[in-house]
Amino acid sequence: MAGSQSRRGLRLSYGRLMADGEVFVIDRVVTRPGCARRFVDSYLAEYAPGARDRGMTLRSVLVSPPIWFDDEINTITITWTLSSAQAWWDMTWKGRPDPTLGEWWSRIGELVQDRSRSFAAAADDVDGLCDV
Repeated sequence: MAGSQSRRGLRLSYGRLMADGEVFVIDRVVTRPGCARRFVDSYLAEYAPGARDRGMTLRSVLVSPPIWFDDEINTITITWTLSSAQAWWDMTWKGRPDPTLGEWWSRIGELVQDRSRSFAAAADDVDGLCDV
């Protein structure tokens, strides 16, 4: 709560607290057959630096199944973390107006069959993240 009461969180300029539970950003990319290694290399070299600039911290890059297929698809699961809901908002507002993100995804489109992005938090953090 705002005021003198103590609570885990960050004080916002208007006197309310925003919870500081970690937020996970999960990118799942199904690559076209034989394209997984090229996709991962491009993602880490070209996309990841901008994501870091937007406040994201790379947690893991998982390849499923764990083999670089020459003629089959792979699913790449990339997990980023943000320190708080406020950091998620900061990342979102930095990324939305940035045309280079869409341009990058268009350039590597030949490597990608399908992609999605989801957001998550630890179960213990959800109530605090919702109480803003």
